[in-house]
Amino acid sequence: MSPPLRVAITCFPTFGGSGMVATGVGLAMAERGHRVHFIARELPVRLDTLPRGVTFHEVTESDYPVLQHSGAYPIALASKMIEVATAEQLDVLHVHYAVPHATAAWMAREVLGDKAPRIVTTLHGTDTTLVGIHPSYLPMTRFSILRSDAVTTPSAFLRDATWSGFNIPTSVPIDVIANFVDTEHYVPGRERASLKALFPDLGEHEPVLIHVSNLRPVKRITDVVGVFAEVHRQLPCRLVMVGDGPERAPAEGMLRELGLAHRVAFPGKQHHFVKLLASADVFLLPSEQESFGLAALEALSCGVPVVASDVGGIPEVVRHGETGFLAPLGDVRAMAGHVLSLLKDSARWRAFSLRARADVVERFRKEPAIDQYESLYRRLVSGAPRR
Repeated sequence: MSPPLRVAITCFPTFGGSGMVATGVGLAMAERGHRVHFIARELPVRLDTLPRGVTFHEVTESDYPVLQHSGAYPIALASKMIEVATAEQLDVLHVHYAVPHATAAWMAREVLGDKAPRIVTTLHGTDTTLVGIHPSYLPMTRFSILRSDAVTTPSAFLRDATWSGFNIPTSVPIDVIANFVDTEHYVPGRERASLKALFPDLGEHEPVLIHVSNLRPVKRITDVVGVFAEVHRQLPCRLVMVGDGPERAPAEGMLRELGLAHRVAFPGKQHHFVKLLASADVFLLPSEQESFGLAALEALSCGVPVVASDVGGIPEVVRHGETGFLAPLGDVRAMAGHVLSLLKDSARWRAFSLRARADVVERFRKEPAIDQYESLYRRLVSGAPRR
């Protein structure tokens, strides 16, 4: 039997896909008997309690005046990585998001030398397609990717975008390990009590649309509102917008202008929203870009069909015409038409719902993904050459 691994994971602690995936990987590894350490500024989202085998290490920065607002966090993070790696004799340091985590991991390895753990960098999308390719970060992002012992992406789209965006030869391996969902937690369920709590006057068969994100511009929140308004014009319905962010205020203003504010709920950031998600009828994801679409995957696992933009890695998650529909970016009318085609035909909706759940169980369960990560860790620890 192989000995347990000592793995540290660094991620952003905020409400976003990269932190949720990182947390899921760490908790799953701990369930398998490995020792897992989270190194971050704050306790990551969805890590409400620390189960057996999991330790949290807080990264703190100096309060020296000249260093305030200096962007010294990567140095503080690297120092904490060095501390934990030395004390715990880490085998692997798995960083999620290239900037600044992969760069900090490289700095830590330079200090630790031969005693450094292997570095696995998982890219999640905006760290490469938006932030990483900015001239201010591109050289260091590319360098950090190339200096990682292994690199993974959740989709073939993001792998290819990384190769091309950073002019990295395709001979440099990037492993595609799809994001996963806990199919025993994200399950279908049509109880409407959670929806009734948001809409006390909700009709028994009144359809409900839902969107979950950090409400950033890339999510095209006004398109979510536009699709809802078009659908409501033909079929009265409700909309739930889970999450919070800079686009919430413009969306609320748009809804007031349309006279639809009373038919939309903004419950804010929710760490536990499965019942709410599973009670909805259609999930909306009209994003400008998605490297994968974790929120869509969670919806599909709950048997909720998805209507989304045909961009990025979304087509690798949503099967057009089978588990949901894809439409050209910004085509609000087409998306609304797809939503209506589901809501107006209960038999069709049910067929999509059943296929959505079955497809997730077949392709995106947690266990096979964790098998891939664990295999990658062991391959590196067993002596695979460093880059």
